[in-house]
Amino acid sequence: MKEREERMSERLFAATGTDEAMELTARLIRIPSHWEVPEKEVEVVRAIVAFLEAERIPYELQRVEGERYNVIARIHGAGSGRSLALVGHLDTVPPFDMTVPPFDGLRQENRLYGRGAVDMKGPVATMLLTLAAFARTGIVPEGDLCFAGVLAEETNSDGCETLVASGFRTDGAIVGEPSAGEYSIGHRGLEWIEVEFFGKRAHGAIPEAGVNAIVHAASFVKCVQERIVPELRRRTHPAMGQSVMNFGTINGGTQPSTVADRCLIRLDRRYLPDESVESILAEYQAILDDLAREDPTFKAELRRMPENLMRIYDHVPLETSPEDPLVTTLLSVLEDVRGMPPSLSTRRGWTDAALLSRYGRIPTVVYGPGNISRSHTAEEYITAEELAEGLRAYLLLALRYCGAR
Repeated sequence: MKEREERMSERLFAATGTDEAMELTARLIRIPSHWEVPEKEVEVVRAIVAFLEAERIPYELQRVEGERYNVIARIHGAGSGRSLALVGHLDTVPPFDMTVPPFDGLRQENRLYGRGAVDMKGPVATMLLTLAAFARTGIVPEGDLCFAGVLAEETNSDGCETLVASGFRTDGAIVGEPSAGEYSIGHRGLEWIEVEFFGKRAHGAIPEAGVNAIVHAASFVKCVQERIVPELRRRTHPAMGQSVMNFGTINGGTQPSTVADRCLIRLDRRYLPDESVESILAEYQAILDDLAREDPTFKAELRRMPENLMRIYDHVPLETSPEDPLVTTLLSVLEDVRGMPPSLSTRRGWTDAALLSRYGRIPTVVYGPGNISRSHTAEEYITAEELAEGLRAYLLLALRYCGAR
């Protein structure tokens, strides 16, 4: 059985390989697909459709908004195995101040540079080639093998949200965010919160005539640091680490000689399955209520940031059982491909995997080629070795999880 699997695995890899993974990744990098592009991901979806048509792989387009579509491809299985979805987002962040050409697909020795090289056009290329390898060799998986290219993960995840809300289901899913050879079966939920403080404007020479919103904001920050932050350190999860928060921005006042009548604080909360959006907001509101009772001039409004809201769902945590067959199969695959047991990552940022897991009821794991530390950076790149490892892992996972004949 092991020898048969090895023979099929080598046939599949030989049908694609490292050079093609590098070339396809470069092709996708050359198509800008960030939120500042007028058509956003439209052109990269067209390129993926052209690839699928050339490979004669069945696909469908799923409307997300206007002319923007998810692309879902499928190698139909024989019907007796588990189905697997390889899921990757097709958007990137803008190039910002990159020090390498962002959209040239520049190759230097074993490195491929450009925006999206590692996050996540490289992983997407290996997913597409996984399906192509089965199509080219005629090896039939026992269960369906799917690819879902989704939109807007870097903004509001309305691509994956649309996919899940449509009823898309498989027995397991891999989200291909770069993971440096590690894997994630859990990550924290994400909530962006803003607190606006209202004061009374007055001349700086007579500050007692006004109410300083910045001072009230400072009182709030002090209370949060004293009451909430220590409590968060006590909240932990084996697959996610600690519950955490960060004060991201503070903005208030107009000039030094005027009492500030307004101050806005924005913060980031990363929360665990035992917490919820409602419980998180209640913790901060309790502090605001206490401060208002102590000081009649204290006025503030707590709200969720619109920039972080999805149309239907919330940025909930990802939680997949370590005993799920997808997890145990992936671990065996990564140990074989890497020659060592893989490490569990507990510090992963939020991903679309949470939507697939919580709302789609699909056991989901985050694993993809490349190192997340290079995501969004000035010299973003992925290596040939990382692409080869990712491609081998996806091919072997499809064989073991779905079965094949």
